[in-house]
Amino acid sequence: MTANSPAVQTLATRDVFAALDSSPRGLAPADVAVRRERHGPNELPRARRRGWWRDLAGQFRDLFAVVLLVASAITFLAYGLQDPRDVGTLQLAVAILCVVLLNAAIGFVQEYSAERTAESLQAMVPRTCRVLRGGERQELPARDLVPGDVVVLEAGDAVSADCRLVEAHELAVNNAALTGESDPVGRTRQPVAAGPVLEARNCVFMGTDVVAGSAKAVVFATGAATEFGRIFRLASAAPRQKTPLQLQVASMARRVAGAALAIGALLFAVRLPAGRPLVETFVFALGVMVALVPEGLPATLSVSLAIGVRRMARRHALVKKLLAVEALGSTTVVCTDKTGTLTQAEMTVVQVWAGGVRHPVSGVGYAPVGEVTDPQPVRELLRTAALCCDARMVPPADHDGWRVLGDTTEGAILVAAAKAGVDLAAEEASTPRVTEFPFDSTRKLMSTVHRGPHGDLRACVKGAPQELLTRCSAVVWKDERQPLTEDLRAAVISANDELAAQGLRVLAVASRSLPDGRPTQDETESDLALLGLVGMQDPPRPEVSDAVDACRHAGIRIVMVTGDHPLTAEAVARRVGIVRRPDPTVVTGTRLDTLDDEALDTLLAGSGELLLCRVSPEHKMRVVAALQQRGEVVAVTGDGANDAPALKHADIGVAMGASGTDVAREAAVMVLLDDSFASITTAVRLGRSVYQNIRKFLIYLFSHNIAELTPILAATFAGFPLVPITAVQILAIDLGSDVLPALALGAEPPEPDVMDRPPRSRRERLFSTAVMGRVLFLGGIQSLGVCAVFFWHIHASGIPYADFTKDDPVYREAITMVQAGIVVSQFFNALAVRTDRQSVFRIGLLSNPWLLAAGCFGIALMAAISYAPPLQALFHTAPLAAADWAVLAGFGVLLLAAEEARKGWLRHRRPAGRKEGVR
Repeated sequence: MTANSPAVQTLATRDVFAALDSSPRGLAPADVAVRRERHGPNELPRARRRGWWRDLAGQFRDLFAVVLLVASAITFLAYGLQDPRDVGTLQLAVAILCVVLLNAAIGFVQEYSAERTAESLQAMVPRTCRVLRGGERQELPARDLVPGDVVVLEAGDAVSADCRLVEAHELAVNNAALTGESDPVGRTRQPVAAGPVLEARNCVFMGTDVVAGSAKAVVFATGAATEFGRIFRLASAAPRQKTPLQLQVASMARRVAGAALAIGALLFAVRLPAGRPLVETFVFALGVMVALVPEGLPATLSVSLAIGVRRMARRHALVKKLLAVEALGSTTVVCTDKTGTLTQAEMTVVQVWAGGVRHPVSGVGYAPVGEVTDPQPVRELLRTAALCCDARMVPPADHDGWRVLGDTTEGAILVAAAKAGVDLAAEEASTPRVTEFPFDSTRKLMSTVHRGPHGDLRACVKGAPQELLTRCSAVVWKDERQPLTEDLRAAVISANDELAAQGLRVLAVASRSLPDGRPTQDETESDLALLGLVGMQDPPRPEVSDAVDACRHAGIRIVMVTGDHPLTAEAVARRVGIVRRPDPTVVTGTRLDTLDDEALDTLLAGSGELLLCRVSPEHKMRVVAALQQRGEVVAVTGDGANDAPALKHADIGVAMGASGTDVAREAAVMVLLDDSFASITTAVRLGRSVYQNIRKFLIYLFSHNIAELTPILAATFAGFPLVPITAVQILAIDLGSDVLPALALGAEPPEPDVMDRPPRSRRERLFSTAVMGRVLFLGGIQSLGVCAVFFWHIHASGIPYADFTKDDPVYREAITMVQAGIVVSQFFNALAVRTDRQSVFRIGLLSNPWLLAAGCFGIALMAAISYAPPLQALFHTAPLAAADWAVLAGFGVLLLAAEEARKGWLRHRRPAGRKEGVR
């Protein structure tokens, strides 16, 4: 038998040691060394990270980068073929190459910085554990465990490997991190029938927690061979999905590159027959192509996304991939886990029922902060329940808050008793425990016997209401012991049903006096007096309801996908607002197995509220894939290892940073540092604003590209022999005068109504008809202005077109006017594109000081190019007069006025209406 054979659960306890080549005294040191060499460390394999040089090389695979690299290479070749050689051609080739290198450096630094920041969150599964080796009990790093080790487990321990139990004393474990089910599950050492090892009640698994009892177990699987490791491998095999922005930018890049090549080829074909030298004509066409390629776009896009990453980090959301920022903003469906994501993973008593009266309990979690409404009638009930508990409360220490050592249900009872004024330490001292009858799954009860201050014996019993009620002959009703009549029994059953219908876990509490001696279990658990009922829940995080409401308002559909019981899932979903209708669709994993792809698509196509319960990791992945097939942009939240495959397969995987498992954090592209579902809503808002800002700077960049191209086309068809603006001037505009304003636009805060709009469709193009119309509108105005100033300068000189040379002062003034005209108009253009419909004067011209500073820097740089002799020589420019600057400023004001008029007409024609998501 191999160490990780699933048949290990079928063996009798005495045969387990032989099968795993171990003994009750544990392994000898020599055996440990051999097994460590054979099986390796007990840790999950880290995802192999590509070398930084590969990440850097990846920056050059961007289509814009490829086009510019080819252009630079061809320009270098053209320079070598020229006779005589034109230094301007060499300057152009070097300038293009520098642009590519600069863009690659900016993109690489931003990606590298964001991903390395995430490394601080990576936490290993349990770091230490207790084992028997050579008969001695030792504490050692969990990574040192090997198959055959005998592990000692106690309440509060985390399980460090997959183990077969050989001793178990009322052991209960919390498998929430592995299966998604939050209720503790009892374990036994007895052999069970063959079947899936994850369902074996005599095994415990890596990543789970011991909540009650104690045990000894033999390790049969470590590291990647564990169930945790199986899910990790499943997650690793799931391919990363490209985000909507990646797809749209790739599509845009192909179209822009194709258009640039086509227009460049057309102009080459038009100018060559006119008798121009071949190389000169080719370099001219190449300059046109460069004019159309937005060289600054990759850098601007990377930095804009990085700004979104930093903003999210300030709001406790760490994004490991820049493009995930925008993907979250385009999310249409959120598939959320329940335990630890919507809830706090802390059981809390919220209702106590006694004598026909409910007593609400305030406060959340294990901190004894809150109160029981009218506590006097239920103080004895809670005192009895607290005495019948093995758990212990652990006060805050270091950075940890209150926590429970032992069963979380008992922890909730202890907290409720403290809220009711019960002094737990004093009660245990004055009423010591004499004997106990532990909980088992057959009786569904736990009983303890205590000796009172006067020497009398008293039984304290708690358990399932249905089981406990059959053992009661009386009930304490309004502080009086009364016979348990059929009417009173019906009242108790009705109260239990009402509490259970709210999704509460209900326990009944009873007691009785016992004669002196050593009572038996049957005597202790018979003829009891029912004290009342305790209703508890794993409470939702307090901020979740508002976050769910915000997502619903934004048109985002929320689907709960959990491994928990359907009734529990529905109750939590109702409390947080995911379910509001009386008849949500609740589907279990068993039913999902019966659905073919078409039936699953029909199920997901419905607009009703959907809860998927008792699902496996494979189910989650299938649901995510089916939603993506329907064109949805899917975000998946979760904290357990069972969530990891779906987290990686989703468009955006969101893991919990504090309570999440290592597997989940590794699979996700976004980690919530505060584990708050509400951070998702903030991230969606920021993600949507990132997309809006990307559109703003795309309009800004492409509108001036039109202004760069139009004068070249006009001069070509007018028969002017030279270009109105050189390729080197264009590169100076793109990098020196455009990148900083574009970055400032990328830092614009979200518009007020961003969460009032429904999610955009995955099919919606980055360059929609409205965006292209605005680009043409603004670019057209700029084109008219720069063409006017160029030809006005040329015609005012009275020199025939054929007599102009590159060194002619009039020509140099004219091309300087063109470059300065584009720079000045872009200053006003940046102000105009800040809003889609609203007047920029309503949000304030000075409300984005970085944009004003960036625009002023661009104008100052243009002035230096115009007046500084070294730059004049490089760009072939000439100094401009004050009147020239005044004319250019007038064109800029005209541009802003025209755009304000367009927005006013749009508001008048189509008044803004509130758009709400109804999904």
